[in-house]
Amino acid sequence: MWAFLEEGFDQIMSEGVNHAHYIALYTAAFHFCRSLRPPSDQTGLWFLILLDTGAYVLYHKLLQYLNWWLEVLKEQSTAMQDEPLLRYYATEWARYKTGTNTINGILAYLNQYGVQSWRDVGRRNFYPVYTPSFSTTCKVRPGRLVGAVLGLLRRECNGETIDHTLIKEMVGSFVSLGFDNADVKKALLDICKGHLEVPVALAVEKYREPGSEVIFTENNFSDLLEEVDERLQEGERRIDRYFNSDIQIRLFDGWKIPAPSYLLKDFPNLLFHDKLEDLRRLYAISVRTHWELDQLRTQFGEHAKEAGMNVVSQLIGEGNGGADGLDLGMYVDALFEVHQKYSKIVAQCFMGDVGFLTSLGVACRKFVNGNNATVPSDTKPAELLVNYADRLLRRKDKTVNEGKLESSLHRLGVLFMYIDDKDIFREIYSMRLAKRVVYGLSVSDEAEASAVSKLKEVCGSHYTSKLERMVTSVNVSKDITDQFNRNMEQDTGGLGVDFSVMIFGMNCWPLRLSNTGFVIPPEILSTYERFSEHYRMRHNGRKLTWLWNHSRAELTANYLNRKYILTTSSYQTAVLLQYNQYDTLTSDELIAATAINKDILTKALVPLVKAQVLISQTTDQYDLNPNFKQAKIRLNLSQSTRVEMRVDPTEVLNTVSEERKHVIQAAIVRTMKAQKTMKNQDLIQEVVSLLSQRFVPNIPDIKKAIEVLLEKDYIERTDGAQDAFAYVV
Repeated sequence: MWAFLEEGFDQIMSEGVNHAHYIALYTAAFHFCRSLRPPSDQTGLWFLILLDTGAYVLYHKLLQYLNWWLEVLKEQSTAMQDEPLLRYYATEWARYKTGTNTINGILAYLNQYGVQSWRDVGRRNFYPVYTPSFSTTCKVRPGRLVGAVLGLLRRECNGETIDHTLIKEMVGSFVSLGFDNADVKKALLDICKGHLEVPVALAVEKYREPGSEVIFTENNFSDLLEEVDERLQEGERRIDRYFNSDIQIRLFDGWKIPAPSYLLKDFPNLLFHDKLEDLRRLYAISVRTHWELDQLRTQFGEHAKEAGMNVVSQLIGEGNGGADGLDLGMYVDALFEVHQKYSKIVAQCFMGDVGFLTSLGVACRKFVNGNNATVPSDTKPAELLVNYADRLLRRKDKTVNEGKLESSLHRLGVLFMYIDDKDIFREIYSMRLAKRVVYGLSVSDEAEASAVSKLKEVCGSHYTSKLERMVTSVNVSKDITDQFNRNMEQDTGGLGVDFSVMIFGMNCWPLRLSNTGFVIPPEILSTYERFSEHYRMRHNGRKLTWLWNHSRAELTANYLNRKYILTTSSYQTAVLLQYNQYDTLTSDELIAATAINKDILTKALVPLVKAQVLISQTTDQYDLNPNFKQAKIRLNLSQSTRVEMRVDPTEVLNTVSEERKHVIQAAIVRTMKAQKTMKNQDLIQEVVSLLSQRFVPNIPDIKKAIEVLLEKDYIERTDGAQDAFAYVV
C-alpha cells in the first residue's frame, strides 16, 4: 500500500494528479491508517501499542519521503550560486508548497484521528502533515541562500536593477518555517530572524560603512538630514518590498548610523529659523536610529520656554509702565502664538510625539506662570488672565466684536490650561464675574456662558459648577422679575416704578453684606414688601437677604429747569430722598434718618458732592444744590460701591488657602477609602496626582492634613508601621 502512495506522491511533487487519482490516494491513505488499529478493549495500553498502528507507520514513512526529496533538491543545487541559486530555490519552493499542500489533503484522516489524538495526550513531537513538511526544510543549510540575498542587495545598493521577487519568495519561505510547538497554528519568526536579520544587517552595514562616513564629514547639517532621510525611506521601501509586515527587521540599508557630534548644537538653530522640513526629517531619523531622542525632547522644551519668556520680556521692555503697564491683549496673544508655533512643530514635524507634547506642556507651564510679568506675586499669573477675560467680557470694550470675542476666549482657554493655581483663578474670576453681572457690565449672557464653557473643557464640571450656577442665576432672576411684574400688573395695576431683582445663592456668589444698618426709604418700601411676600409664597423655606450695598436705583431730579437721571447706590438713594423734605441736612441727621454708619455714609456722599448735586460748605452740613447743572442728562454716581469688590491678593490667598485644606483632606479620604491601606509616600504622591489639575499642593500641607484626619479618626496608623495608614470604616 505504501508503494502505491509513494508513487502517487512522486507524481504530485513533480506534475500533479487528476481528481480520480487523488481520490484513490485518499482512500489508500485512509485504509493504511485504519490498518493495525489497537483493540477496542486495550485503550489503556495506547502508548504501548502506538508504534504498531498504521497511522504511526504512515506518518514516519512520509517524513522519510520528504527528507529524501529535499536531499535530491540539495544535490541538484550544489553547484549553483547567487541569482541562479535563488531562482532555482524560488521555483522548487513554489512546487514544494503546492505538492505538500495536496499531500496534506490526502492525509486528512491521519491529521484528524492520528496526529491530533497524539498531541491531545501530550505527544508534542507530532505535527500535522503540512507543518512537518515545512519543518523538514530546516535541514537545508541556509548559508548559501543568505549569501545570494546579500549579493542581490549589494547590487541594488549600487544602482543595479534586480528581481525583487526572488528575495521575497525566500523570505516568505523562512517565515513559513516558524511555528509554536505548543500551538502549530501560531506563527513564529524565529527562523527568519535567526537566519536573515543578523547576517543581512551586519553584511550590509559593513558594505556601506565608508559611504556613511563621507556623508557626515562632507555635508552640512540640512544636507545630512536630507540624505539620511532618503536612505531611510529607501531602506523602508526595501523592507516593505521583501519582508512580511510582521517581521521587525531594521534594515535601513543595514547600517547603524551614529548621531553626529553637532546634533544637539544645531537642533536649536532649526527651531529658531523654523526649518520645519529639516525638523521633520530629524525626527523621522531619530525615531528609527534613536538619535539622542530624549535629549532632543528636553532641548525642545527648553527652547519653547525661553521663547515664551523672551516675548514677555520684550513686551515689558516696549511698554512705558513696565510689568504694571503691560497690554493684556498683546500679552495673551504673544504667549498664545508661542504655544501655537511649537504645537504646530510637534504636530507636523514630530508626528504628535507624546514625549515632545509633554516637554511642550512643561515649557508652557513655566512661561505662563514664571515670566517677568507674573513673578511678583503668587496670584499674578491667574490675575493677568482674569483681567484679560474681564476686559473681553465687559460691555465697554469697543475693540472686540462678536467674531473676535470667541477667538479671544479660545486663547484664554488654551493659556488657562497651563495655570498652576487654577483655584486662585476661579476665586478671582468669580469676583469679576459678580461685578460684571451686578453692575450690568457684561457684554452678554451668551458670552459669559461661553467663557465658562472654555474653563469647563479644561477642568471639568466640578471646577466650574459654581461659575455655571452664577451664570444660570442671571436668567432665573430675569424670569422671577418678569413674573413678579406681571402679577403686580394684574393685581394692583403696577408698582409705579421700574423694578428688577437679582437673586443669588450665597454659597456660590462672592458677595458680602455691609456692616451697617439701613432704613428702607418709604418710596421703595412697598415694592420691597410685595416682592418679599411674592418670593416667600413661591419658595417656602428660603430666606431672602437683601444686599443693599450692591443695589442701585435711578432717581429723576424734577426740581430743576432740566430733568436729570441719576444712577445711585442704595445708600445714595436713601440720602437724596431725604431732600424731598429738607434742603439742608447734617451728617448726624442723615445717619439718624438712614441708619447708615458714618464711614459708609461719608463714602456715599463724596460722589454727590463732587458732582455738585449736594453742596458742602462746612464739614458736617450738606445742602441741595438749586443751581445744579451738567452737560449730560444721565449721571452715574454709584462708583463708590464698586470699590468694595476690588481684588486683594492677600485676601484671595487666605481664602484659597482655607479652601485647599478641605480639598486636600477630601482627596486623602477619597484615596484611602478606595485603597484601604497605603504607605505615607504613596499616599502623598496619589494626592498630588489627584489635585495637580487644580493646584500644586505643598507636601507640608498634605502632611498636616494627614495629621488632622488622624485626630478626627478618618484614618489610623497600621500596627507596627509608622509610615502606613489604614482607612477607618
